Amino acid sequence: MPLKSGDLLRVVAPSGRLRNRTALDRGIEIWRDRGYRVEVTEEIVASWGYLAGKDAARRKQLATAWSDPECRGILYARGGYGGMRLLEHWQWDLAAVPKWSIGFSDITALLWSLSHQGIAGIHGPLLTTLADEPDWSIDRLFQLVSGQPVPPLQGDPWVGNVAYGKLLPCNLTVATHLLGTPWQPDVTGAILAIEDVTEAPYRIDRLLTHWRLTGALAKIAGVAIGRFSQCDPPEGSSSFTVEEVLRDRLTDLDIPIVANLPFGHDGCNAALPVGVAAILDGNTGELSIV
Repeated sequence: MPLKSGDLLRVVAPSGRLRNRTALDRGIEIWRDRGYRVEVTEEIVASWGYLAGKDAARRKQLATAWSDPECRGILYARGGYGGMRLLEHWQWDLAAVPKWSIGFSDITALLWSLSHQGIAGIHGPLLTTLADEPDWSIDRLFQLVSGQPVPPLQGDPWVGNVAYGKLLPCNLTVATHLLGTPWQPDVTGAILAIEDVTEAPYRIDRLLTHWRLTGALAKIAGVAIGRFSQCDPPEGSSSFTVEEVLRDRLTDLDIPIVANLPFGHDGCNAALPVGVAAILDGNTGELSIV
């Protein structure tokens, strides 16, 4: 159901501990300026090592927000690591009213687990990254959650032809670690949209090779490649570039591939719906939401 001004949204920190309260508050203010009620509790500043509190406490945050009948959306504070830990001993309450679930990076674990249940979410800016987005990207996020159409994203065509399928945006590292688990959505005929950060080229190679060896990569209909930031090889090392790895591991699949799309870390992170129909045009380089 589209969001509208006045709807209640709750802030949840399911992953890494909060490092920048100012960035969080700036993101909350953007949502409030659009007319939404945003509820945040002091649990958001909890920490346990690199996590935003112990697993049980973070699960409780998420379960409370998900089961709240007045809440219409969950805004995730930040990524980092830890969301996948919550999926152990977890079941989404399918009797609850489905919520918009908005975030990216480590939040992939939650977005994909919801997609596995047939519930769409938004792979897009976290509260701590939202204020750094350009105006058009912020507008795109609010257009998506309010049910308005959004323009196609433009990238660089690598392999031609056109794919139509369910869009599955993700952080590649997190998504790879969901393969073979009960929380992996069906990737058959899907358009896989991937991004990552601070992974050396050989690690990207290892992740994509794992997809190949499981047979999952052979099932997808197309690949949309976002930003692979800070993924340069160590200085002075003998290495492929990350682009060379992506081309080597993907372009022989004989499916449409578009690269350099404006989503991911360390730059514009255009919002993409998870689990909805999309078209990837490998001839023109466009990714369109149907």
